[in-house]
Amino acid sequence: MAQPVCAIVGIGPGNGEAFARRYAKEGYQVALLSRSQERIEAVAKATPGAQAFVYDAADPAAAGPVFEGVRGALGPVDVLIYNAGGGRFVSIDDTTLEDMRDSWAVNTEGLFAATKAVLPQMRASGGGNIVVIGATASVKGGARSAPFASAKAAQRSLAQSMARHLGPEGIHVSYVVVDGIIDIPNTRKAMPDHGDEFFMGPDAIADAVWALSQQDRSAWSFEIDLRPFGEKW
Repeated sequence: MAQPVCAIVGIGPGNGEAFARRYAKEGYQVALLSRSQERIEAVAKATPGAQAFVYDAADPAAAGPVFEGVRGALGPVDVLIYNAGGGRFVSIDDTTLEDMRDSWAVNTEGLFAATKAVLPQMRASGGGNIVVIGATASVKGGARSAPFASAKAAQRSLAQSMARHLGPEGIHVSYVVVDGIIDIPNTRKAMPDHGDEFFMGPDAIADAVWALSQQDRSAWSFEIDLRPFGEKW
């Protein structure tokens, strides 16, 4: 029996790498998709059953070829984790049209393009999982998050529409609201006065995503919120 395949779009030093480790541990082949060839190749070397695929999530024309490459190398995608994201944190006064377009290209249009590329593979397999890694900004627009919040809100809405449409086909679409600061070296350095309880552990987030993608279809979740126990909300 062929090993299942998990494709992760967006491989950073926190959540992306943790997702790769978690699914590899469970026996999945892992496709690492990111713009940084050096980073994903390093992660692939450290992760059993992982392969690197250079991919710019903001380029919709690249989605079809790269996911066909994943299918050819590893097999059809069973789980897609859309972890790509980004955007400037500025107010409407300081936001430019380019800021808006850049944020929407990665967060919303990127999810659209990746989903369109993997859907034929999942449908041929009779089901699958699409997990979208979101943010608090998707449900609460801060004063200085005009580009990012608008794109994340649209991303969440797109994911909800996908969930309603694809669920009857056995394709589980879910959205993870990450409400907190990820525990990585850069955030620790930037916030040296904060204790462990302030930060979110990438491996703990990966555990939650794994459980979400393994839910029985009689009790699927669309959206879950993840936050450190010390977070005020």
